[in-house]
Amino acid sequence: MAKSTVTQFLSESDAAAARVEATYHKVTWRLMSFIFVCWVLNYLDRVNVSFAQFHLKQDLGLSDAAYGLGVSLFFIGYILLEVPSTLWLKKIGARLTISRIMILWGGISTAMAFMTTPTQFYVARILLGAAEAGFWPGIILYLTYWYPGARRARITSRFLLAIAAAGIIGGPLSGWILHNFVDVLGYKNWQWLFFLEGIPALVMGVVAFFYLVDRPQEARWLDDEQKRIILDALAADRAEKKPAKHTRHQLLVALKDPRVYVLAAGWGTVPLCGTILNYWTPTIIRQAGVSDVLNVGLLSALPYIIGALGMFAVARSSDVRLERRWHFFLCTAVGALGGFLLPVLSGNTAAAIICLGMISISYFGAAAIIWSIPPAYLSDDAAAAGIGAISSLGQVGAFCGPIALGWIKTMTGSLAIGLSAIAAIVMLGGLAVLIGVPANTLREHAEEHS
Repeated sequence: MAKSTVTQFLSESDAAAARVEATYHKVTWRLMSFIFVCWVLNYLDRVNVSFAQFHLKQDLGLSDAAYGLGVSLFFIGYILLEVPSTLWLKKIGARLTISRIMILWGGISTAMAFMTTPTQFYVARILLGAAEAGFWPGIILYLTYWYPGARRARITSRFLLAIAAAGIIGGPLSGWILHNFVDVLGYKNWQWLFFLEGIPALVMGVVAFFYLVDRPQEARWLDDEQKRIILDALAADRAEKKPAKHTRHQLLVALKDPRVYVLAAGWGTVPLCGTILNYWTPTIIRQAGVSDVLNVGLLSALPYIIGALGMFAVARSSDVRLERRWHFFLCTAVGALGGFLLPVLSGNTAAAIICLGMISISYFGAAAIIWSIPPAYLSDDAAAAGIGAISSLGQVGAFCGPIALGWIKTMTGSLAIGLSAIAAIVMLGGLAVLIGVPANTLREHAEEHS
């Protein structure tokens, strides 16, 4: 009789676990597949401007320093509007926010096809940053409405895989467009690059308005039991946190928390790695001895593949162990080593690709881990402001990095000094999170199936 009872209990437990997994599989397939495509389109912009760099220098008269400035100007509007956009998402919902962001950035990206002067390039980059502001932290906040902490690093890694996919797809695609659209219908190949990679964002922005839902309670494609599974898991997460004092000044509460600045320092290392990967990979591969634009595009996909594989392994390990700090630090250490070695080995194509792959592991892996930390200690009321503040403050590195690299390249003819400086900062950012965020402040709830 006892054996029968145990068997029945195990059977019921397995059935409950299966229902939980089926529920999250449904949510992931429905939401993440759409968000994934949106994020791929977002990062195609980061990839295409690096491939257009050579042609923009010729047709718009840009130097390396001017190109670096233009890349960095993107982050002025981005930084200023990150927090307001994220708070606005909490007020009006993800559906309206994501739709608005995508329509604006798609329109501006498409309009960049008609630039004729460096000033227009600068203005377009500022407007593009303002349009995209809030997309990344908004999605991170949106995921907290659906997934508990024990799943968050893995689901964030799937979201970040879109960046890798953009690099894997975008490099060869950009190379193909530049190779095959020379003077088609009287337009230059780089004009077609911006036009063909901007229109899809406009279309997806319209679709987002009709496709997305803001909260699990509103999802008609979930039954009552599936909604309960999600809401109970989120409630268990909230129970692990200290109750927050209710305040209308959410941003002030977040800015008074020293851990916000520690995490901003850690997050700031990620866009620094992204500066190398997204804006200078084609240049680095060219300097390694590859001249054909199509081959440059194909080879540029390899670091993103390495980064994606590393990210999946790190994110899964982090979620299984519910450990974030050491996983983040190890990612930054790998990226820093890649940055230090790249100037030394840049003359060898295979070695340069491996070093870029190490930087890519840091870029994707560290990003997947660090965004599982704020929801683990910030209250629900403070989460929107805290995530927006961390994202915004961390983007200072993204603003300074391209300017510094472009200026150093112009002055010295080499990226060596800039790459080494970025590597050192990345290592310090990893140490800041490891030391500055005590392990006992991260309260996450291991999943239970009922």
